[in-house]
Amino acid sequence: MTSKRLGRTQDPTILVLTSLSGGPKHGYSVIKDIEAMSGISFGPGTLYGVLARLEEEGMVEALPAEGPRRPYRITATGAVALRERLQVTVKVAQVAFERLGALGA
Repeated sequence: MTSKRLGRTQDPTILVLTSLSGGPKHGYSVIKDIEAMSGISFGPGTLYGVLARLEEEGMVEALPAEGPRRPYRITATGAVALRERLQVTVKVAQVAFERLGALGA
């Protein structure tokens, strides 16, 4: 049995940066991409709050609007931050799998 609570531990920042690492996207496309890759649904308030913070930190940038939609893209700073965070996440996951294997789980 999987805990529903564990599914909510994904960091929205990492999910947004991961989505944008595949290329520029507007908000609705980011929401749909995150849902497809993780099963987690973001509302617009959550997404645009994360995008505003990431833009302020120089990790994403807004591109010129395409009609009513404004696409965003990951910056070099954002890509470095994402890579560093994912390297730590992979290391922790490897340790967890090794330890679970030792427990026979």
